[in-house]
Amino acid sequence: MHAFSPALGNAPKTLASERRIALPTECINSLKIHQEQQQEERQAAGTGWTDNGLVFTTPTGRPLDPGNLTRRFRRLLHSAGLRTIRFHDLRHSTATLLLEQGVDLVVIKELLGHAHIGVTAGVYAHVRLRLQRQAIDTLSDALAEGDDSDEPPPSAGDCKSFGVTPDHGGCTDD
Repeated sequence: MHAFSPALGNAPKTLASERRIALPTECINSLKIHQEQQQEERQAAGTGWTDNGLVFTTPTGRPLDPGNLTRRFRRLLHSAGLRTIRFHDLRHSTATLLLEQGVDLVVIKELLGHAHIGVTAGVYAHVRLRLQRQAIDTLSDALAEGDDSDEPPPSAGDCKSFGVTPDHGGCTDD
């Protein structure tokens, strides 16, 4: 699938923009159906078909007008009873959902085509902070569950016998 077409005179923003990504099975199935429909449109258009190598086109093979795409997207949102969002917001929603499901930030960076992890980390910092709070709450719960012992915490001597030193965050020199 090409988001960019030399025939249209546009090019990717960065080298990272041109990449291969995995697609969910549902998406692949939908693309196959779309390809069949587009083949029918190509035959119906005959010599009027413009072949730009694009996946999504008008019924005559020409590029979709971004304004028409935006209007159609808004109509679909409205008919589904959803609030209006920008089409681009779907990228943010996808990344946020993946991050909340525990997908590694590097993988999300690659899917989005960000050249640097800092861009991804910065844009989704609000999600990471929420996940950090959840992680700390989980840690707190785990520590509270294991805190039913009457034994004192290990001393520095006990820690050293296990190879844990203060600089590794395991014990103090007290």
